[in-house]
Amino acid sequence: MKIGKILNNNVVVIYEGKTEKILMGCGIAFKKKVGDSLDENKIDKIFALENKDTNTKLQQLLKDIPMEYVEVSEKIIEYARTKAERNLNDFIYITLLDHMHMAIIRQKEGICVKNIMLWDIKKFYREEFQIGLKALDMIEEAFAVRLPEDEAGFIALHIVNAQMDDNYNGIQEIEEVTKLIHQIVNIVKYHFQMKFDEESVYYHRFVTHLKFFALRLFQKSNYEGQQDEDLLALVKTKYKSAYECTLKIASYIANTYSYTVSEEEQLYLTIHIEKAIRQNR
Repeated sequence: MKIGKILNNNVVVIYEGKTEKILMGCGIAFKKKVGDSLDENKIDKIFALENKDTNTKLQQLLKDIPMEYVEVSEKIIEYARTKAERNLNDFIYITLLDHMHMAIIRQKEGICVKNIMLWDIKKFYREEFQIGLKALDMIEEAFAVRLPEDEAGFIALHIVNAQMDDNYNGIQEIEEVTKLIHQIVNIVKYHFQMKFDEESVYYHRFVTHLKFFALRLFQKSNYEGQQDEDLLALVKTKYKSAYECTLKIASYIANTYSYTVSEEEQLYLTIHIEKAIRQNR
């Protein structure tokens, strides 16, 4: 195993055919040069990212960010993968590492950045926010710096972002998604003149459905499933009030976003609304 590129004393790149791999380890490149063999006993971590652009950007970050930040960032990512029980795309290695590094620097310099979305993040991304709070504990343990709750919210957004596919446009789109979720939840509240039981598993599933529904809206892609006209007709009759609420939501979306909510979307939205409000009747 020979060194193809040296990023710093602790990070090197090797080439296996056309694949670039990033190898990390304390002093792995000390007194080494390109072409030298590696001491494989010093390898602590190997990054083999599939996306070439992501790989290149991570290499750029690793040139300047100390190894201990990378270790804590990776620890947070692994914790998030376990708790969220969802795949996270590789880009989180860049976004979370860069954000965490700068957040710690800002905190040490006495600069506090307020998270204007914090209330909505706590409400609509509760699981990711709890992961963010745990990340603050990990950061404090490693660097003796306690970041404010706002940063747990920012970390939560990076985790949400990393759950999305390659067509996703990042944090800015999450903000738009969150605003739409907020509006839909309010439409449901006013339609039924009620407050949600936010501890309910059905409410949690409803909000999760809204996340991906909103993403499809902003990506201009309808739900692709088999149309079941009989089921939709049954749902219209059985869940009449929930369906009327769905039509209000569809009208709002058509007027605000010029997006037509398909019958398939109406079907699943109605079912989720019915389940979410059932405990409040």
